[in-house]
Amino acid sequence: MSLQAPDGLGQGGCAAVSGESEAGSANFYHGGALAAARARCPDAPEPWIDLSTGINPVPYPVGSIEPDAWARLPEARDIAALEQAAAEAYRVRDPASVVAVPGAQALIQLAPALTGARRVGVLGFTYAEHARCFRRAGAEVQTVERLSEADRFDAVVVVNPNNPDGRLLSPDDLLAAAARMAARGGLLILDESFIDVLGAGASVAPRMPEAGLLVMRSFGKTYGLAGLRLGFALAPRRLAERIRESFGPWAVSGPAVSIGRRALRDEAWLAKAAERLGRDARRMDALLQALGLELLGGCPLFRLAACEDARAMFDQLCRRGVLARPFAQRPRWLRFGLPAPECASLLEARLGL
Repeated sequence: MSLQAPDGLGQGGCAAVSGESEAGSANFYHGGALAAARARCPDAPEPWIDLSTGINPVPYPVGSIEPDAWARLPEARDIAALEQAAAEAYRVRDPASVVAVPGAQALIQLAPALTGARRVGVLGFTYAEHARCFRRAGAEVQTVERLSEADRFDAVVVVNPNNPDGRLLSPDDLLAAAARMAARGGLLILDESFIDVLGAGASVAPRMPEAGLLVMRSFGKTYGLAGLRLGFALAPRRLAERIRESFGPWAVSGPAVSIGRRALRDEAWLAKAAERLGRDARRMDALLQALGLELLGGCPLFRLAACEDARAMFDQLCRRGVLARPFAQRPRWLRFGLPAPECASLLEARLGL
């Protein structure tokens, strides 16, 4: 099925994005850039359906937050309780290996200074921020296609499951790579931002080694609370302490501490969320196939599809008030997050299905 622009909205209704680079239009190509999309497509119908992120569209119910969480700085015992909750949720044996941080992105930006790595390999094609931050720090960054190539670098970055195609490497292979890196004084940086709903067996967290591995975990994606800015570093004790010192006191807010502790201990909510996300991902796959797109992969929080001209498809979707995620380096690819349940029928109508 070929998606056509709706009546009354020709090419002039939405400024084309063809030919732009991700570096030159970073604000638009990062997920969630609704303001930029509205500026480009002022005639698109409202409300926009934002499918450009990999954030759970059904957030954890925040409920009431104690007034002190807003009025006072978090105490050390509060942060420790949050990190204990994360250690239990991620099945990390040593709670001292867990450090609360203000979102995984903050940890990504700290990584170059933390590691001092000059030669960095990134298992691609993947989330661009890792390479960008290392390059900005003056490191030589190369994209590699196989984990076996890690031995050539001071640090190697792996996103698992990968964003955007969902590639998933086994804990055994990742831990073996971390051991090789540790033997030569290197570091495997493992971004597990999308792994929560895949089950404990997918993560290396329960088997954290004593050296050679830094794991990044996102809270906001799975729990649908990206604006809270909360994440965690999982690392050997010495590295964990360096991370803690680098961020300093009060790195995360009182509300983040309060909500994070409660959510991470709510195993029933996470199980239901994983079930619903899996079901909704299958429904999204069916919609994409009905549009004539080729399914390439993904994980329960996002799907990756391809067509002959993804930029044209992206423009057409924008004219219908639907925002997807294009990739300048992969002109056939579009990534789709999942719609909120209340938007599912509206999405089908917008797509003419």
